[in-house]
Amino acid sequence: PTLRALLPDPSSLRDMDKAAARLADAVQRGESVAVFGDYDVDGACSGALMVRLLRELGCAVAPYVPDRIEEGYGPNATAISALCDRGATLIVTVDCGIAAEVALAAAHNRADVVILDHHKAEGPVPRVHAAVNPNRLDCDSGLKHLCAAGVAFLAGVALLRELRRRGAFATREAPDLRSYLDLVALATVCDVMPLTGVNRALVAQGLKVMARRERPGIAALLEVAQAKDAPTAHTLGFLLGPRINASGRIHESDLGLRLLIEDDPIEARA
Repeated sequence: PTLRALLPDPSSLRDMDKAAARLADAVQRGESVAVFGDYDVDGACSGALMVRLLRELGCAVAPYVPDRIEEGYGPNATAISALCDRGATLIVTVDCGIAAEVALAAAHNRADVVILDHHKAEGPVPRVHAAVNPNRLDCDSGLKHLCAAGVAFLAGVALLRELRRRGAFATREAPDLRSYLDLVALATVCDVMPLTGVNRALVAQGLKVMARRERPGIAALLEVAQAKDAPTAHTLGFLLGPRINASGRIHESDLGLRLLIEDDPIEARA
């Protein structure tokens, strides 16, 4: 399965064009962006994807993962206010946020909020700049089977398309989004998404990227797991995923995200 044949138009997701335009503004202005994630594999992978991509494009990015015991799941008003205090003018929530209307209100008049989530939206969508979620009741994209990292990947596609339209890559190379497919594959398998349609392509292509072992954090995990052969869906679901999940649930909540954005192989191994 190829992404060329199966990748949907990101604009089919409600609010995606608004999200891409706001992210492009942040890149072109060199804004300070906070990425608010979750402590499970999908949260760590989607968070790492957005942190890395925005840094590659020149933004100052502060990742934040709430403590599972102290803060619970998803955005909370104290953390959102603290991110604003630290200078964030844009807050991107990944794998959370669609049910956090009250907490996200803390950013009102201080920072714009873009939600990239996939959880079921029971009630009204939070009043934020953009809320991208294929499981919004009013989203008819037909992409309900995407995990948050899949949504974040499509946001990356939309962002680069918008920057290209604005002429941002006339004098510089655009980031290669395919290099992020190892993160999308890991999240898709570990969040137990159906491996059909675009998900099948994301995982098949992501496994090829992971086999190159170019991401120090994943290379270190594969080493610890004694995975010597080319990775398969089994490698993702049973060797890598549980290790990242464990760190977020019983140790430091941001350890998985830190591992996936680490560029130093020695630090990653530690």
